Amino acid sequence: MLSAGPHARQCSPPQRANQKTSVIGFLLLDGFSLPCFTQALAVLSTANIISPGAVKIRTFSGNSAEVVSDLAISIRPDTPLTDVRIAELDLMIICGGLRTTRIAPPWLTVLLKKLSKTPIALGGLWNGAWYLGKAGLLDGYRCAIHPEQRSALSERSPYASVTSDTAVIDRDRLTAATPIGAYHVMVDWLKKQCGQELADAIAELLNYDPPRSRKPDTGGQQNLTAPLREIIHLMQANLEESLDPEQLAECVQLSRRQIQRMFREQLCTTPQRYYLRLRITEARRLIQNSNMPITEVAIACGFVSSPHFSKSYRSFFGYPPSKEQRYEV
Repeated sequence: MLSAGPHARQCSPPQRANQKTSVIGFLLLDGFSLPCFTQALAVLSTANIISPGAVKIRTFSGNSAEVVSDLAISIRPDTPLTDVRIAELDLMIICGGLRTTRIAPPWLTVLLKKLSKTPIALGGLWNGAWYLGKAGLLDGYRCAIHPEQRSALSERSPYASVTSDTAVIDRDRLTAATPIGAYHVMVDWLKKQCGQELADAIAELLNYDPPRSRKPDTGGQQNLTAPLREIIHLMQANLEESLDPEQLAECVQLSRRQIQRMFREQLCTTPQRYYLRLRITEARRLIQNSNMPITEVAIACGFVSSPHFSKSYRSFFGYPPSKEQRYEV
């Protein structure tokens, strides 16, 4: 669980007189992104630490059985997917993942169309926007989806504006393409529902020690050319399942040689080395700020071999991941 940290005492709970509790449901699909899910939960749980009763969280699955995440960790939903339970929601979020099939089961499409006729807002994490688009519920909306399925969604939902953003809130649609996008979309949602004061308190509490929790340095992106910033963005969004050089080149419509030249001239490194640094830096952040086993951290950062991960980690930091300091969580 999150540690409140030293600044918790400085955050005065926002006033909640006559304020309605926001009820948020997460519909977990097989292979859903656990990092996306936990980032969203961290925001909501922190909201209740700061302002008890600010939100109520419900988890669902298609058949009320436990669901296996992308990290092979199972989650057992706490709420049956019934009309009575759904009716209390303010927001329903579809939790997808890299290994979640794009074949939407009929029951899900029927459910989403039904929900769209109610005041309930709809959201999607990782590739959750795909299922909203499949149900025809993104027409006229801006949305975010994992880069791997961005082109497919654009073709499937031509009337949707599929962006390269990591997080988008457009009226009653909330979508996030990455774990950090899930964090931002939930903070922004709470800002609308519970006020700026609570949102600011959450952001302060979850980032109370910036050196430990900051995102990986991207080498001064403000001075980089737009194509190189897009490539770095793609790399950051694909740490778990890294894109190969051909995929990166295809995404930005450049040759591998052009990409190599940009990295050499603007960052004094190679694309491969830069990508590895992003993954290793994220691995260090996870080890320092979570209780995840080293093997799970390695998988979450795109390393299929523990020896390769350990060797790469030692090369960057001078010691193996097992010797990394873990902060209280």
